[in-house]
Amino acid sequence: MTDADTTTTTADWQAWQKSWDRQQEWYLPDREERFRIMLDMVEALVGTAPRVLDLACGTGSITTRLLARFPEATSTGVDLDPALLAIAEGTFAGDERVSLVTADLKDPHWPAKLPYDSYDAVLTATALHWLHREPLADLYGQVAGVVCDGGVFMNADHMIDETTPRINAAEQAQRHARMEQAERDGVLDWSQWWQLAAKDPVLAEPTARRYEIYGEHADGDMPSAAWHARVLREKGFAEARPVWCSPSDTLLLALK
Repeated sequence: MTDADTTTTTADWQAWQKSWDRQQEWYLPDREERFRIMLDMVEALVGTAPRVLDLACGTGSITTRLLARFPEATSTGVDLDPALLAIAEGTFAGDERVSLVTADLKDPHWPAKLPYDSYDAVLTATALHWLHREPLADLYGQVAGVVCDGGVFMNADHMIDETTPRINAAEQAQRHARMEQAERDGVLDWSQWWQLAAKDPVLAEPTARRYEIYGEHADGDMPSAAWHARVLREKGFAEARPVWCSPSDTLLLALK
């Protein structure tokens, strides 16, 4: 293979990771604070060498931060998106602490694909809002089945309190104004990022497969933190409550 051929079949995975982070931060300016608190609670409850399941892992944003802070941790990333998994695979290639699994979280048998029967912590961020209430409740039951006794589950995502419509509207208006200004300053939004991925010689094919699976991005339900906490307790967790929140998002922790 010539040098010219090599440049068309490899990718700068760190550059794609940074690009993904910038795009996500357009929506979530406090994204790093969420991750910091998430890892604080991992350390507080299960220590500094946990076995972690990075649920709907995407490019591996949580795993990247987990291993930077806790080098003795191990992580299993599970996702269905072939393009984001390609970035994760490129990023963690050769790292024996990381394993990646392709699975559909709407398939009730997805836990059978995992390399371990149980995990100290299951972590997810900005991913499960594409599920509606019934399949999300089912997923929470499956998650409870893979969290070991004394282990934790944390979900950082949009959780909307429908009892505060005026507060919600004001927060949304301010957030969208900030996002529009950032976009005018050149920040890529979700669709623009995917357009860029579709033109990349390495990511074009997995991006095409991604759209065959998902179509255009669509949100499911975004119930309140109280709903999440109640359902998690019903599904087998002993305790559940928010441990951090922003005006638009919540980090909810459930303890087995």
